[in-house]
Amino acid sequence: MHLSLMLLAVAIAWFVRLYGSGSQGTWSHRWQTTLGLFLFSPLLLLITAIAVLSMGSQGHMLGLSVGWIGYLLALSFLGTGAVLLVWLGGQGWRSIQHLQSYPLVNRAGTAGRLLDTSIPYAAQIGFWQPTLVMSEGLLTTLQPDQLEAVLVHEQAHRYYRDTFWFFWLGWLRQLTVWLPHTEALWQELLLLRELRADRWAAQRVDPLLLAESLILMVKAPLVDVGHPCAAFNPVTPISRLEERIEALVEEPPTVESNLTGVARWMVLSLLPLLTIIFHT
Repeated sequence: MHLSLMLLAVAIAWFVRLYGSGSQGTWSHRWQTTLGLFLFSPLLLLITAIAVLSMGSQGHMLGLSVGWIGYLLALSFLGTGAVLLVWLGGQGWRSIQHLQSYPLVNRAGTAGRLLDTSIPYAAQIGFWQPTLVMSEGLLTTLQPDQLEAVLVHEQAHRYYRDTFWFFWLGWLRQLTVWLPHTEALWQELLLLRELRADRWAAQRVDPLLLAESLILMVKAPLVDVGHPCAAFNPVTPISRLEERIEALVEEPPTVESNLTGVARWMVLSLLPLLTIIFHT
């Protein structure tokens, strides 16, 4: 019976990812739809595995006996997730420790670590309290007002704790990379994250300065300095770069933080816990 539960969870997770509605509409709707679709399937699998593990390998459910196969499958999935989480956390911790060797600088009233490269680059690196990293190329390429716009954008990532939340989302991404549309949803989340940070910054600096800085910086190659990271100039397709610029140039709507739609997806993912009451 436990094996049937695990297989049913995989089937539902696969079906939702395969036939879930696309990301359209306002920024708020796109954010809720994409985040809900991204979270539901891995959470459903994790909750189902936890439910199976809590019931054990002996007993009955709805008159059918439970066995070792489903139990071991749930244990393997949770074990893989735990090992992956430790590995990703270790990577992030090593990146944070490595940042301590970079010299401290203060520009436009913002303190950060200086990266010795001619490539213009700015990013927040870390978890709940990320560290700002800026490169020599950033300081020499951008004008003072453009530099201020970029640093305000990075402050938005810190305000929303993007590095912390996307560390966990990145863990779920790697754990369920075999599900349909995982990478497409991940890229959409990254784009929406940047749009949110752009909008937050555009309420504090000139949006045109931010757009100019974005155009200047995306011409440079990507600098990979660690994980987790929220960079101003990630590698994105031209169409998505145009979307960010258009959102800055045009008069965009106010960013909303309503996550009611996401909460519904998360409640649905908890339903496997109800199967515990049928186990004897």
